[in-house]
Amino acid sequence: MENSVSKLFILFLSTALLLATELIQCTVTYDSKAIIINGQRRILISGSIHYPRSTPDMWEDLMQKAKDGGIDVIDTYVFWSGHEPSPGNYNFEGSYDLVHFVKTAQKLGLYVMLRIGPYVCAEWNFGYSVTLSIVLAAAMQKFTTKIVAMMKKRNLFESQGGPIILSQIENEYGGVEKLLGAPGQAYMNWTASMAVGLDTGVPWVMCKQPDAPDPVINTFNGFYCDTFSPNKPYKPTMWTEAWSGWFTEFGGPIHKRPVEDLAFAVARFILRGGSFVNYYMYHGGTNFGRTAGGPFITTSYDYDAPIDEYGLIRDPKYGHLKELHRAIKQCEQALVSSDPNVTKFGPALQAHVFSGQGFCSAFLSNSDTKSAAQVKFYNKKYKLPPWSISILPNCSSAPVFNTAKNIGLHYETRAGGILGPVTLSGLDQGTTVLTWQKWTYKVGMKGEAMDLASPNNVSSVEWTQGLSSEGQNPLTWYRAYFDAPEGDEPLALDMLSMGKGQAWINGQSIGRYWPVYAQGNCSTCSYVGRYHVPRSWLQPTQNLLVIFEELFGDVFKIALVKRTSST
Repeated sequence: MENSVSKLFILFLSTALLLATELIQCTVTYDSKAIIINGQRRILISGSIHYPRSTPDMWEDLMQKAKDGGIDVIDTYVFWSGHEPSPGNYNFEGSYDLVHFVKTAQKLGLYVMLRIGPYVCAEWNFGYSVTLSIVLAAAMQKFTTKIVAMMKKRNLFESQGGPIILSQIENEYGGVEKLLGAPGQAYMNWTASMAVGLDTGVPWVMCKQPDAPDPVINTFNGFYCDTFSPNKPYKPTMWTEAWSGWFTEFGGPIHKRPVEDLAFAVARFILRGGSFVNYYMYHGGTNFGRTAGGPFITTSYDYDAPIDEYGLIRDPKYGHLKELHRAIKQCEQALVSSDPNVTKFGPALQAHVFSGQGFCSAFLSNSDTKSAAQVKFYNKKYKLPPWSISILPNCSSAPVFNTAKNIGLHYETRAGGILGPVTLSGLDQGTTVLTWQKWTYKVGMKGEAMDLASPNNVSSVEWTQGLSSEGQNPLTWYRAYFDAPEGDEPLALDMLSMGKGQAWINGQSIGRYWPVYAQGNCSTCSYVGRYHVPRSWLQPTQNLLVIFEELFGDVFKIALVKRTSST
């Protein structure tokens, strides 16, 4: 009897283990129509959220807002320079806790696209150059392998039951390969082979890489994705960067992309066979510290995204896209199960009809940028505004949504930094030209090396107290203490009274401040001099603010303000 019970227990345990194994044996494949997750073709809407451009306490809220807005996938680059600031010295803590970021997406039932690179561009300082990637191939392989192993160890790939359904190797390399010729192509093939050999169990992609070798999927980045098609007929059509706006440069305009144009671009991509679209960015965030790329990328990486730099919903962009996503999802079965029957009503007017047994969805489009039009479809008349698409999940019903309603080679040689001429005057010899002397580059200032911004440091300098507004000079360090304001609204440091420099709060760098105004005929293009301060950086009282001012300014007008809405 005892033996029988033991056998029964072993049988039960074996069955349980078998069932558990089957539960985590998830699959991600693809065909010409779409990414296939566990046997189901999917129309996937993705949004880029970069973990080091926010703080860990913001991640869940950002992702929940993305999910509520109709996002299926959280897309992020993996930032090599942040994770390995020097060879073999790794950082996966705080805002660089990649595992925590991925697990947060998993907790909310979201998928993840992990763009490992390691070259990422992303207007990120030391995002690394595509040409340097070849030189650093061994280091690149080591880092890529480390990231994949880290994800595997925690069962984070979909093939292990995790949320990661796609990975990217390299980034926008196609143009560089073309210029380099055979060596460039050899590097690209090696990169793809290396990535596939890591055996993640999910597909790899290469963006803007027309000759990506099988089984890697080539994808597209840009404002529009009208003419792109993958390099093989059995690969899905994927748009890895649909630009929701654009980055800002000090002294340049703040770019805005009308949501009506963005929605039109996405709907047209879908009706032409696209099945994966990623908004770059869905939340842009902040370039804390010295992470902003050069030469003049601003501290704010807001990007006119649906969720603004502070984590607030930006309407009408957020709400408009949410309705677009809802309409597209209602057409998902038709889109992944059939090819469109296209009817032309005129030069700029078309109907794309996806139909089969038990379903019929239609997209009515007017690509004329100036004139509205009326078309007759299924014995009904529909008015189409200019540059718009009406989506009908059911061909015989009224539309549920209309879109109108409501880089190069050798970046390391690019001129930047000290361009000259540099002269030294007043010496006995007259004027000495220093332009062609050997110049070296050093990150940081002496005050940083002395930990002047650290709240825990016993000061090694004597601070002058009782500052007057008349006594302020350039190239000066300032410090003050303040209490955290009540409430939970996002906060910003108002630096409009200052010139240019760096600021720290409790030892955390908010990045460069520089409320510079745009040149030329652009009266509304000034870069607003307010800088995101995450509340997680603050304590109730005695918060330390340290600034280094390079020019002139009035420190008495610096203020901590609340952000209560996003417009």
